[in-house]
Formats: sequence, structure tokens, C-alpha cells
Amino acid sequence: MLELMQPTPEMRVTIRDELREPESAEEISKDVAAIREWLNTQPHLPKDMDDGRLRTFLRGCKFSLEKVKKKLDMYYTMRNAVPEFFADRNISRPELSLVLDYVLCPTLPGLTPNGRRITFISAIDCDFQPSQVNDAMKVALMIGDVRLAEESTGIAGDIFILDAAVASPTHFAKFSPAVVKKFFIAVQEAYPVKVKEVHVINVSPIVDTILNFVKPFIKEKIRNRIKFHSDLESLYKCVPKDLLPNEYGGKAGKLNDLNQQWKEKLSEYTPWFKAQEASKSNESLRPGAPKTSDELSEWMEPSGN
Repeated sequence: MLELMQPTPEMRVTIRDELREPESAEEISKDVAAIREWLNTQPHLPKDMDDGRLRTFLRGCKFSLEKVKKKLDMYYTMRNAVPEFFADRNISRPELSLVLDYVLCPTLPGLTPNGRRITFISAIDCDFQPSQVNDAMKVALMIGDVRLAEESTGIAGDIFILDAAVASPTHFAKFSPAVVKKFFIAVQEAYPVKVKEVHVINVSPIVDTILNFVKPFIKEKIRNRIKFHSDLESLYKCVPKDLLPNEYGGKAGKLNDLNQQWKEKLSEYTPWFKAQEASKSNESLRPGAPKTSDELSEWMEPSGN
């Protein structure tokens, strides 16, 4: 079973400083209580998030209570506004299980020396339908929800590595701007993800087209963190080689095996995902005007640190 390595005590010192995390557990508990008290004043939001996940939100927002409030509101609002990403999240459903047969997207178990987690994204060259893009994004967000619970002591941020070897114009044509936009708003506005690095390998001319396609939906600070590599040696200068999948010279394990382990972990969380079906914003109770998916473009926050 895949277990995410937690930071060492030495890593925790620098991570805590980077995340502006209070030194005492009592202070963190006070922040958690403050967020829970705020949730109790919001009639449209669920009150069921556990303390561990709230701590993950606090760390992802560098303990800014106002940023946590915005993230939590968006977290539950997106569940209501974009059911194609958040309803029927059961990895045993054939269409979702199939995703992890053709999309290799494991978050890797190790941590870089500065406490960052790597997610490796590759794919098998196959024909797929546009509807399966929604399924793939649903699975990616399911992994994100599992990590809210399992990043139990906090990390310094995320590194994403994309192997673009199989990217083609045929694949690219299956992605609609509306779907991609919703996905990036969910990732950037509703989850406490801190994208520190993005690396792209096996670059081809279609990659420039894809990047130009997604650029409007990605915050400038993230766009500026995208690096392209002509070979693996170039990647190794940025990311420790040993932390990569075996196929890329590392020791993290084979991509297929890591993907299968994530499928098993998502299966373990099936009862939690089922219980979360009704855990979303009730827009009829929101103070002021309700939020709808038609207003998504207005939900993107300006870039921050």
C-alpha cells in the first residue's frame, strides 16, 4: 500500500518557517477553532470537515485565516457548481477505474530535500472520448482530496512533472476550454495546493499549442514556474533523480505499480467519498446572491505568493 513519506524533523523546521506555521500546537488549534467558528456562521456551507483537513488548508494558505475562508467557500461551491467533477466519486466505477489504466498520474511517495512532493503525469497513447476528460479530472481531484487527509504534517509545496511524449493534435482536440477552465479554477482556488515547480519533458511542437491553450486559465506565478527539458539529465538538475519512477532513472517504483497503489488507496476512501456526496454549498442559503457555474470566470483570485 502506498504511504506518503512525511517530512523529517529537520525538514519540518524549514517547512514550518516557509508556511508561517505557529510553533505551538495550541496556537494551531486556536486557528482551527477560529475557522470552525466561522463555518458555523455560514448557513450555506457544510460543517463536517475534520481538524486534520482544516490544518492542511491552514498550511496551504500560510495560516492566513481570510485565505482559508475563501478556499473553503470555493471548495464546497465547486462541488455544487461542477458535479461532473465531484459527483459519483467511486473508483470502482468502470469509467473511473479505466482512467488509471491510460493516465499515469501518481503522486510519488518521497519528498525532495526541501520538503516538496512530486506528482508525475504521463499517459498511454490511446483513443479516448471527450467525456473521459471529465473522468480523468475527477480522479485527479479525488487524489487531491485524499492528500488533504494524508499530508498530515505539512509539506513545502508541489512539483508536477509532465511527460508529453504521447501528446498529439488528436488528443488535444478532445479538451474543451470550458472543461479545462473549470479544472484549473478548482485546483487553484478550491484546494490548498502550492505549485512550486512544473517540469515538462519529451517536448514536441504540439506542447507549445497546448501551453498557449491553457495559459489563460493558469495564474501568472505558475506560468513563470514552468520549465521545459530537452533530456532527463536536464530534469535531474532540478529534481532528485532517485525520487523519480524507475522508468525515468529513479527508485520510486514503476509507474504502473504506483498508479495501481493509488487506485487501491482511492478504493479505501470509497466510504468517505460516498459520505461527501451531500457535502457541498447550498446556494439557496448563501447570504447575498447565489454562485453558479456561469460565474466561474469571476472566481479566479489574483496571483499571490
